[in-house]
Amino acid sequence: MSSKKRNEASSSRGGESIVADCGRNTSTCGYCKSPTRSSISHGLWTERLTVNDYQALLDRGWRRSGCYLYKPEMAKTCCPSYTIRLRASGFLPSKEQQRVRRKLERFLDGEVDLKPREQREDPDVSSEPVRKSLGSGKREQNNEVEPIMKDLSEQIGNAVERCIQSGEFPSNIQIPKSSVKKVLSAKRKKLAEGSEELLYTTNIAFPIVAAIKQTQTSQKGEGSNILSPETVSEKLLSEMNKVGEFPGLAIKVCKGHINFFSATQVTSSERDEGESHLSATTTTKSSSNNLQVRKRKLDIHLKRSSFDPEEYELYKRYQLRVHNDEPESISENSYKRFLVDTPLIEVLPSRDGDDDENVPPCGFGSYHQQYRVDGRLIAVGVIDILPKCLSSKYLFWDPDFASLSLGNYSALQEIDWVKQNQAHCSTLEYYYLGYYIHSCNKMRYKAAYRPSELLCPLRYQWVPFEVAKPLLDKKPYSVLSDLTKASGTLVESTSEREDMAQRDTIDNDKEMNNSDEDSDSDSSVNGNDITNILISLNGARLRYKDLLRIMNMEFRKQLESMFISYQKVVGAELSERMVYELQ
Repeated sequence: MSSKKRNEASSSRGGESIVADCGRNTSTCGYCKSPTRSSISHGLWTERLTVNDYQALLDRGWRRSGCYLYKPEMAKTCCPSYTIRLRASGFLPSKEQQRVRRKLERFLDGEVDLKPREQREDPDVSSEPVRKSLGSGKREQNNEVEPIMKDLSEQIGNAVERCIQSGEFPSNIQIPKSSVKKVLSAKRKKLAEGSEELLYTTNIAFPIVAAIKQTQTSQKGEGSNILSPETVSEKLLSEMNKVGEFPGLAIKVCKGHINFFSATQVTSSERDEGESHLSATTTTKSSSNNLQVRKRKLDIHLKRSSFDPEEYELYKRYQLRVHNDEPESISENSYKRFLVDTPLIEVLPSRDGDDDENVPPCGFGSYHQQYRVDGRLIAVGVIDILPKCLSSKYLFWDPDFASLSLGNYSALQEIDWVKQNQAHCSTLEYYYLGYYIHSCNKMRYKAAYRPSELLCPLRYQWVPFEVAKPLLDKKPYSVLSDLTKASGTLVESTSEREDMAQRDTIDNDKEMNNSDEDSDSDSSVNGNDITNILISLNGARLRYKDLLRIMNMEFRKQLESMFISYQKVVGAELSERMVYELQ
């Protein structure tokens, strides 16, 4: 297929993009929690958008929420949001990311049981103290590592990871290895509270505090606002309680320690009898019953974006339990507007299998990727598949499976998907993770997917994260492409940046005033030629220059102000390709 024919086919297949300009929008910020309307962005509304045009918009810093497109005004908004991506073929998983994958594989192999508490049906676990199911005697004296101790250590490690991802702990600390130890019988009577029996304990909060202190000291010269071991242990306990996977155990914190008690109250005579008569054979049998091997099947299914009642029920549970939303704030309509409605015009692969079409087998468009374990829906990833990338939009998951780190696991799966589908679509190279906000700790986890790049907010060039980070450490908004390497040192050129950044922050009203001063202009204001902007007027398609002869001056000035602002945020090429719908 010739290049000309391919372009014509692509144009007819993709249709045309039609957008309405919503102008500037200000709101309160969900990241810095500012009480003022400090979040500033530009908005477009569209119900028809080609995948090529949306790809181009992504590469200018836009994102979508349903059919609403938005782009932060980077120099003015309180929390500048940089588009972040990585080239899938160069992805290097970290040790923590590898551990996430192994953890889920162990879960599927039945090596660990992560079923929610309300679904457990093991009578041995529910009717006897954990002490009896695990055994004691000589094993206790030797303090051997029991399977339950390994599981508890993993749960604590997962809780630490979630605290880092949520911004509770700094993202750049050296994570200490969590270790749960058995409490010897000689210490139980001193440490046990009431009639509960203390079985295991961990002091992980103390090395975490030390790691945080070391990190903050090296960055600031002195430690400030250091968390205490008591606060750290409380945060970890809160994360672990969200999972709810500790049958027969009661978890409490005391003076920075996390203690695991037998949830069943026992008398001292029962305790002595249990410790003296349980044999090694009983221990092995009980442990085997408690950790029965039952393999599970994970199915990942990609479907076109559409309303699914099962997905909506999962979304409600996720929002209520993970984000603590108010029930009245969740509705089918708001869910559809956010995660189901899409303006993207779907593109299907060629029926005759023509490789020149360069389309993956599923096509381009908006999708929901379902994750099921033994038929149960545990997560849904909302994604857009575009000519150059898979763009991750949102993920919601079953709170009962929080310890599987499904957010991280789904990202790894989506990166793998891009790698696999490059064979069908050579241009499909990147994984877009949405926005990265350096000033928000909850967003910093995205930079852990390496090697990543950030989009320069002025010149729209991609800059390696490691190169951009020194600037972002100094101030939230930076023109990232000003960084160059000279003699092995990062050098910031300021003359051009200051001139361009100043133009970038000109208010729309000021631009309008400039255009008013030269009423005889040819619609080329501040070097911006807006005459070829494509317009929809009463159903007809025409260029702005075709209207100039029939417009009065007052209407012309009003339109030019809008068109200059519009072209500034979408770029000259897109302004001449997408249809601007005059209201």
